Amino acid sequence: DRCVFSSPELKDIQFIRSNYYNKLEVARLTSSLGKFVGYTEFGVKQANYWNSNPSFISGLKAQREAYCLTNVGIDY
Repeated sequence: DRCVFSSPELKDIQFIRSNYYNKLEVARLTSSLGKFVGYTEFGVKQANYWNSNPSFISGLKAQREAYCLTNVGIDY
């Protein structure tokens, strides 16, 4: 998980969760897109599975405010 930001405002903060297997990124969720995207055959299957669970996606979207907004003041 990581936060990318250009200012301490919530609208300028992006939450990114990357999933790796054998040092290769297989899937990624970005709060701006709001869903997982797969980069390998396995990643596409995983992304489809995760995207089919709206409560899981909503919880990850909430991480932007809970995780990123809380810590952006320290880094900014």
